[in-house]
Amino acid sequence: MAARSKSFPQDVTSERCVKRIKLRKAESEKGTSTALSLAGGMAWLQVAVGYALIEVVLWTPRGRAQSAVMLMATVCILLFTGFGHYSARELGLRLPSLKGAAWILTSGLIAAAGIVAGAGLMGENFPANTTWPTVNGAWQYAIWGMVQQFILQSFFYVRLESVLGSGRAVLATAFLFSAAHIPSPVLTVATLLGALFFCEMFRRCRSIYPLGIVHAMLGLAMAVSFPDTLLRHMRVGLGYLHFR
Repeated sequence: MAARSKSFPQDVTSERCVKRIKLRKAESEKGTSTALSLAGGMAWLQVAVGYALIEVVLWTPRGRAQSAVMLMATVCILLFTGFGHYSARELGLRLPSLKGAAWILTSGLIAAAGIVAGAGLMGENFPANTTWPTVNGAWQYAIWGMVQQFILQSFFYVRLESVLGSGRAVLATAFLFSAAHIPSPVLTVATLLGALFFCEMFRRCRSIYPLGIVHAMLGLAMAVSFPDTLLRHMRVGLGYLHFR
């Protein structure tokens, strides 16, 4: 009896320690879950705000109002990116591997050649537009292609990836990009296919630079292959409807 009574307090103390450890573990897991929920909610909020501002820009008539919203969208995207918890690698701001870059650029070159060849088979003249795009417009579009990849991958994709997973994020980002090109029927379809390729390559190679080059190649290939009556200077939103 004496031996058992001496050990009894030790058993109670041990049980209390175990309960405390379990309680701390549960609190830690709850805290982690809450943090992940907050991070996920913030990611969705940033995606919603960024996309809404872009849509307002696209559907606002040219002028001071559009410029103001464009500035607001730019500042928001840059601030969200700058104060985000994503690394330079996650954002795709590092140089790609030679193998990855070669694969992306080769695929893009083949696709661009396919666009030109397909238009030729459809009976389109080459170039389809004699006055557009200009040399000035071509290099400006090349820069715009890189900017679009930054917005598409470094802003939208990485946030959707954090809440949906990489596979679903490819689909979700591609649909968002395609929807931003409404009401142009050609660009809506073309950008859906293009964005699926861009996002999947980004998921694998994690660099926006070769993707920006390919984006420019594909856009310019379409511009020289199809008439402006169909592409309307590759405008979208209200600009597409108001094109003359």
